[in-house]
Amino acid sequence: MAPRRSLTRPARLGPLTIGGGAPVVVQTMGNADPLDPEAILAQIGRLTARGAELVRLAVPNEAAARVLAEVTPHSPVPLVADVHFDWRLALWSLKAKAAGLRLNPGNIRDPEKIKKVAEAAMANGAAIRVGVNAGSLDPEVLARYGHTPEAMVQSALKEIAVLEAVGFTNIVVSLKASEVRLTVEAARLMARRSDYPQHLGVTEAGDLESGVVKSAVGLGLLLYEGLGDTIRVSLTGPPEAEVDCAYEILKSLGLRVRGPEYISCPTCGRCRIDLAALLRDVKERLSDLKTPLKIAVMGCEVNGPGEAKRADLGVAGGQRKGVVFEKGLVVGQYPFESLAAVLEDKARVLAGEPKTIP
Repeated sequence: MAPRRSLTRPARLGPLTIGGGAPVVVQTMGNADPLDPEAILAQIGRLTARGAELVRLAVPNEAAARVLAEVTPHSPVPLVADVHFDWRLALWSLKAKAAGLRLNPGNIRDPEKIKKVAEAAMANGAAIRVGVNAGSLDPEVLARYGHTPEAMVQSALKEIAVLEAVGFTNIVVSLKASEVRLTVEAARLMARRSDYPQHLGVTEAGDLESGVVKSAVGLGLLLYEGLGDTIRVSLTGPPEAEVDCAYEILKSLGLRVRGPEYISCPTCGRCRIDLAALLRDVKERLSDLKTPLKIAVMGCEVNGPGEAKRADLGVAGGQRKGVVFEKGLVVGQYPFESLAAVLEDKARVLAGEPKTIP
């Protein structure tokens, strides 16, 4: 049974509803050159195929804002402009039709300028994420509270009060740290102080190995407690992996079901195929699949046939070959080199989904 979620007020970001009982939104951040519109759109296409529902883009200067204006009409998902230091970047991003802004209270601190951004966002129907980061807190807040959950919450509440002063309430809040415990405690505290929807993430979490562990623990704890309306798994590496990991976390808690569930053995001396390579190949080929199939990729004859029979689709490995099962029945035996392609073809037929990976 999926965790019972805390009900937050809804925020609108383009066609998306964040909070208000809507499904947890999966987002990521692009890392293509902010001055290369073709590269940005190509990456957004790949991320959307993986299941990204919202993409954030860095807008470091006015030239990047002009590129954003070229990109937004062609993006299949809403875009959020990531703005720091210069409040004018937020105004330029809104003119570029960004669906939302991420503002950092730690480096855009003038209330009057924040109000002008809020008024422009309200006129454009855009959302604002108050994005607090433990590594860039307002010096005044930091001096008073130190590196604590209270400091992060106070930073967010201070910014929210400025936005609300001009009637702006289309707000999402995030409180991120590189430490799991600080992130979790800040999000819990914020949920007790405000009903604005929260974006969850452990920031600067690290590479695929350490970052996935930190994110799974931190986000998993909060999501299990019913907190969180949108998430990002922050990883040092390709953002496609962030989307994959986010869905795995949500899937493990029964909050979102998207794409195949893979069953694979840890391998032993009986395995006579490169099972790890086969699993990687199959997962990459089917990374755009939305249908929740169960696919077993097994290495030998001990548990392989049993698990493969119980899955929608499966393979039990042998000596440089594998027996493929579909809905419990043997459908053929194939050489190792053909197995990934065979599994992909059969999975797409079962799902009724053509390939959409760019």
